[in-house]
Amino acid sequence: MSDFSEKRVQQQIRNFERALDGYEGNEPFARYLTSFFKINKQMGSKDRKWTSRLCYNYFRLGKGAKQLSQHKRLIIAEYLCETESPFVALFEPDWNIALSLNDKLTFLKELQLLQVADVFPFKDELSNAIDQDDFIQNQFIQPDLFIRVKRGKEKFVKAVFESEGISYQFISDQTIALSNGTSLQRFKDIDGVIEVQDLSSQRTLNFMDASPKENWWDACAASGGKALLFLDAHPKTNLLVSDVRMSILRNLDERFERAGIRDYRKKIVDLTKDTPILGAELFDGIILDAPCTGSGTWGRSPENITYFNARKINEFASLQKEIARNVSQHLKVGKPLIYITCSVFGKENEEVIAYIQKELGYALESYQVLKGYYEKADSMFVARLIKM
Repeated sequence: MSDFSEKRVQQQIRNFERALDGYEGNEPFARYLTSFFKINKQMGSKDRKWTSRLCYNYFRLGKGAKQLSQHKRLIIAEYLCETESPFVALFEPDWNIALSLNDKLTFLKELQLLQVADVFPFKDELSNAIDQDDFIQNQFIQPDLFIRVKRGKEKFVKAVFESEGISYQFISDQTIALSNGTSLQRFKDIDGVIEVQDLSSQRTLNFMDASPKENWWDACAASGGKALLFLDAHPKTNLLVSDVRMSILRNLDERFERAGIRDYRKKIVDLTKDTPILGAELFDGIILDAPCTGSGTWGRSPENITYFNARKINEFASLQKEIARNVSQHLKVGKPLIYITCSVFGKENEEVIAYIQKELGYALESYQVLKGYYEKADSMFVARLIKM
C-alpha cells in the first residue's frame, strides 16, 4: 500500500463519505451499495473495493466512539479491522497496527477513544450462553465464506480448487472454508455440487436424525438451504417445503434443480395463520428455521448494529411463538421439532423453547448455541424438542 498517495487516500475517504451519506438503513447495505455503484459508473473496480472496505469496517464500530467525528471513527475502525492501512498510516502514524485485536482495544481504551462495551448496544439481550466480550470483539473480524460439498463429490471439488490455485480448508468431510470474497461463479463445473452455507448452519444437521420413508416438513424453507442439507444426509425421506411467497420458492426450485433434486413437495403456507391447506396431515419431523433478527449474522451485515431497533426482538419472539404453535398441530406425538434461529438473543432462543415446552407440550431433548464467533462463522441456535 506504499503507492497510496495522500491525494488518493483523501479521494477514497470522499467516496466513503458519499456512499455512507446516501444510506438510510432501510435495506441491506450490500444491496444499496450495488445501486450506488451503478449510479456512480465513474468509479473503477479498485475504488469500489476500497469504498466497500471502508464502509463495512466503519459499520463494525457499531455504537462505539460516538463522541468522535465520522473521520476519526473511520480511522479507528480501519485500525481495529486491518493489519495494514494507508489511512491509519497517514492520520495516526504512531499507532501500531500490527498489534493483536485485544491489544488494539486496550490501547484505544487507554486513550479514552473507545469502550468495547459501547460497540454492541444490545448486549443485555444476549443469550446467557454467549460470551459477551468475545462476541463483541468478534464484530471486528470478517467471517469466512463456507461451502457444503455434495456427498461423494469431495475429491472432485478439491481437485477443482487446487487446479485453480484457490486456497481452502476442509473443516469437516463436507465443509470447506474459503476466504471471504472468493468468487465461485466462474467455476461452472461445481455448480450444483457445492452450496454456499455457513458453518453453523451446516452443524444444525446434527439435530435432524431421520429414517428412510419418513415424512418431514421444512416449514420456513426460504431458498432451501436447510432442505438441501437435510436431503443430502437423508435422501430417502419424503420432504415438504413451504414458505409464504412463491417468489421465494422459485429460488428454491432453481437450487434444487442445480443439485439434481426433483422428488419433493412444495406449498405456499402462511404460518402466522391456521394451515387448512395441510388438512389433517401429520409429519414425522418438522424443521422450523424461524424468522428472526439475524443478529448472529451481523458479522456479515454489520450495518444492523447501527440501524437495528431493539423493539424488533420482542416482535420476532412473538412471531416465533405463533409460528411454533401453528406448525405443532401437524407433528406426530413422539416426533421431533427442530427449532433454529440465526439469532444470539435469549428472547428468540431460550425463551421460545421454554414456551414450546410449557404451552405446547414438548420435552427438550437437546439444544446448542453455535458460537460461530470463535470460528469466523455465524452464530446460531438450534434445539430438538419432542412432542409429548
